[in-house]
Amino acid sequence: MERTAPPREPATPTPADAPFSELSGLLDGMPRQRGPLEAAVAGVREEPAPAAAPRSRTLRPWLLLPTPTGTPFTFGYATLLCLTSLIAAYADPALVHALLQGSSTDMAHLVRTPETVLIGSALWVAGGVTSPFAIAFVLVLTALERRIGGLRTAGVFLLGHVLATLATEVPVGLAVLAGHLPDSSLHRLDYGVSFGVAAGIGALAGLLPLWLRLPLLAGFGWMLLQDLLAFADPMTNWGHLIALGIGLATWPVVRRSYAARPRPARD
Repeated sequence: MERTAPPREPATPTPADAPFSELSGLLDGMPRQRGPLEAAVAGVREEPAPAAAPRSRTLRPWLLLPTPTGTPFTFGYATLLCLTSLIAAYADPALVHALLQGSSTDMAHLVRTPETVLIGSALWVAGGVTSPFAIAFVLVLTALERRIGGLRTAGVFLLGHVLATLATEVPVGLAVLAGHLPDSSLHRLDYGVSFGVAAGIGALAGLLPLWLRLPLLAGFGWMLLQDLLAFADPMTNWGHLIALGIGLATWPVVRRSYAARPRPARD
């Protein structure tokens, strides 16, 4: 006589508000598991997160040059220096000499009109637009402005220009008063953007990766030391080293500015 199995009782569905401990099909000790009921209640299928788009590594060499929208300070300043360089190259030599003499940051002018000569001396490029410092002006200030903005770039430039000028000219005035230098030392011709550029190089080095920072500082520092050892213009050469040190001292400020600055759109 065959024995038949008793009929199975229909499974009672688990209510949606049942406590977590009463749900079957879950592993003990594993928090927040999605069981069959929870998946049915959700009624949606989890989709995998889309993969991030690969970052473009296309080289953009034009970003080395200033633009009116991307680097307005450097672009406007470079345009002004081009105009004054054209005046220095093609204007009457007597007029050019008078303009340069009136803009010179020698001690005699610093005592009488310090604001005028400190600004006026930064409107000329010693050696013209093809000089090394003129080329460095465009490349360094463009790179610095793209990282910390035009206002802070102008601040770094002016800080190096003004402080390095005072650090080299004030000792000359004191030496003349003490009788160690002749009075003619108060009237030396001193102008150009090189102090500001040296400060910009020092500041920019703090924002570059180590493999770029070390060659930049080593190469520029070696060039300045060679000029100083040549003793052709020791006041200016000392000024370049002082300005570089001023730029290095701005690292904490420029690094904070770079970290807080939103990344601009590439132009």
